[in-house]
Amino acid sequence: MVSGIAAVPSTATRVFLVDDQALVRGGFRMLIEAEDDLEVVGEASDGQEALARLRTTPADVVLMDVRMPVLDGVETTRRLLADGNPARVLVLTTFDLDEYVFAALKAGASGFLLKDARPDELLSAIRDIAAGDAVMAPSATRRLLDHVVPTLPGEPPSRDDKRLDELTARELEVLREIAAGATNPEIGARLYMAEGTVKTHVGRLLSKLGVRDRVGLVLFAFEVGLRPDR
Repeated sequence: MVSGIAAVPSTATRVFLVDDQALVRGGFRMLIEAEDDLEVVGEASDGQEALARLRTTPADVVLMDVRMPVLDGVETTRRLLADGNPARVLVLTTFDLDEYVFAALKAGASGFLLKDARPDELLSAIRDIAAGDAVMAPSATRRLLDHVVPTLPGEPPSRDDKRLDELTARELEVLREIAAGATNPEIGARLYMAEGTVKTHVGRLLSKLGVRDRVGLVLFAFEVGLRPDR
């Protein structure tokens, strides 16, 4: 070990950086490696390079830029997860690329964060996504989907999805609150439930709808037209 540099804890969250701008990767690396519980295990300048390196570099969280040469972040995310890689993908974007972010979420990304987010927001998002939680405020997810869904091609949303028939009235209420951007404590307050009960309903929704995280629940709600009333 180099003198004066502390060893990274064995339990540190492993982060892989994918961005075509070296300065951006360098800034992320400096920020992340200043944290005792996080470490950067690798980086790539495009999607194709990322896929190759991630086959031999274990990572817990991948920070994925959307627009890159050779292979963009959407297709990289799709291929990475299709290969069975257990890493969770956090998409980095700006609002002018909303349509790409929606595609990336559909491809299996666990969430998104704006590139101009504060350093503490990025660090919090990495920790949250590594723990399997929502990567950012659900209200921000709703704001993006409110902007994106009306512009998507294809058939209009339909409530004919068979999975809706499996949900109880209470679960539908919780799902609608999630789509509105409410946190678990907020849902509990609005629906007069203990936070633990809310978590139980969220878990059942994940299981019944076959999605892996809160972002998936929001996507499902918007796809079937289950828009929040407020």
